[in-house]
Amino acid sequence: MAIYQETITLSQKSKGFHLITREIDKALFSMPSIETGLVHLFIQHTSASLSINENADPSVREDMENFFTDIADEKHYYIHTYEGLDDMPAHIKTSILGSSLTIPITKGKMNLGTWQGIYLGEHRDNGGSRRIVVTLYT
Repeated sequence: MAIYQETITLSQKSKGFHLITREIDKALFSMPSIETGLVHLFIQHTSASLSINENADPSVREDMENFFTDIADEKHYYIHTYEGLDDMPAHIKTSILGSSLTIPITKGKMNLGTWQGIYLGEHRDNGGSRRIVVTLYT
């Protein structure tokens, strides 16, 4: 078994859900080519998340943002507001959605379904750049 790893930095994105599949593909292209294996993605932040969902219709990303805004934003009982009113909601959304993904590699490419893409969930109003550790297992 061989393991390859690199950390990529995504540019700052607006609050919401963003397709980052191309950025992950680009990172994998810079690593040794493998036929079969796994890629593990881990975001090094507590206020942004990773998930897999619809890659074709942008309204899905808008609906996702609306749903998570509805369930987590602006609750009067939050105590942790040191970094702003969007801080605690961002932590909750990250806990619900998760900070890592594992995707099979088949025939040298991520084996995502036809309509699947990798989402960055940016849960802060001004989250800044985001780092993702990309680990390839062969």
